Amino acid sequence: MITAGLTNSFKEQLLLGQHDLETDVLKMALYTSSAVLGPGTTAYTSVGEVSSPGYTAGGEVLLNVTVNQSNGVAYASFDNPTWIATTFAPRGALIYNFSKSNKSIGVLNFGIDQTTLSQNFQVQLGPNTPDSALIRIT
Repeated sequence: MITAGLTNSFKEQLLLGQHDLETDVLKMALYTSSAVLGPGTTAYTSVGEVSSPGYTAGGEVLLNVTVNQSNGVAYASFDNPTWIATTFAPRGALIYNFSKSNKSIGVLNFGIDQTTLSQNFQVQLGPNTPDSALIRIT
């Protein structure tokens, strides 16, 4: 089961100053419906991760990470990650901090399997706003 949201460990580590989202290398890994991910996920795992042509274990580096604040909401955003010529059916994703021993940040649940057959696959993230950014602290 994949349960979306920021992970509990990320929230704690953020307050302890263990993450710098603008300078650390963040990655997104994709997972099948057999994965077990959610608030209790503490780090990247290969269990349940997609395995197919066009996909490299560990996922893609998230590019152009920015951290902003507006109307009392701090939020981070990044470019939509893309996998080229893939054949797979991911159900969700894990965002994690590669620079910090693969510590988890957040989990996405796509709702249904996103099946591709030798096609590009892009995770469409919300706009870079305090109301829509994927990573938000209110």
